[in-house]
Amino acid sequence: MWSDREPPYAKPHSIKEYQDDNCWGNVPCIHQVVTPTLTLYLPEGEPNGMVVVILPGGGYEVEAVYHEGYEIAELLAAQGTVAAVLKYRLPNPETSTKPWRVPEVDVRHALRLLREQQSTLGFSATLFGVMGFSASGHLAASVSVHPTHDPAENPDFSILIYGVTLMNASNREWLEQTLYHRPMTDDEVAYQTLLEHVDDTTPPAFLAHAFDDDVVPYQESTLYAEALQRHGVAAEIHLFARGGHGFGPGRDEGGTAQWVNLVADWLYRLGSGH
Repeated sequence: MWSDREPPYAKPHSIKEYQDDNCWGNVPCIHQVVTPTLTLYLPEGEPNGMVVVILPGGGYEVEAVYHEGYEIAELLAAQGTVAAVLKYRLPNPETSTKPWRVPEVDVRHALRLLREQQSTLGFSATLFGVMGFSASGHLAASVSVHPTHDPAENPDFSILIYGVTLMNASNREWLEQTLYHRPMTDDEVAYQTLLEHVDDTTPPAFLAHAFDDDVVPYQESTLYAEALQRHGVAAEIHLFARGGHGFGPGRDEGGTAQWVNLVADWLYRLGSGH
């Protein structure tokens, strides 16, 4: 993905990527991602003018690239959305000089590439967004509330599925262990207090969560949606009775299997201005 130059913050290493087919039950995960890739899925039917960059979750430690990546991309493409699964570099002090910066710069580069090369890649789109799950929901929210000066690097919308959005004691400990790999400074804590950075320029969001999620509480979605609403930004949220954490494309129990169709409807309305 960074074929034109060395990826930012990279340093020499001997780490090798590998796959584990038994993460969290029977979910395949990729460990030690050091080379980012972008896998494109073009619509099977009439395109809707939307592009979704899908960021697989995994706690910033692994990436569930099938369950929260390729499977989702196939479903979106079948409904007319251009989907691109980004296997972003995982934050690792052995492979990066600033590991906490690596996932975000990969996301922004993916957005820029898709915007600039869409004609070459065989599609035409007007809105480009990001979709994240759990930890990658945190990543998607972060690039949404921290826009850069380059519009090509910023999402037009976000889709957060059981995403992390809060700065509390447990999330701070998690970020220090898996993203920063050291104690965060006061400025970094402020940067990661995402709700405080929501304003009227933050892109609209679709959110889905299960009430019985015992890993990321559903309030992480409701509070983000409320913050958007306070600033006049459109937000749509769906809370399911059951589904737990990490339901990926959805489970029949509790109704989470509906969320991809709900996203398709939301994207249609977003694109048509309704």
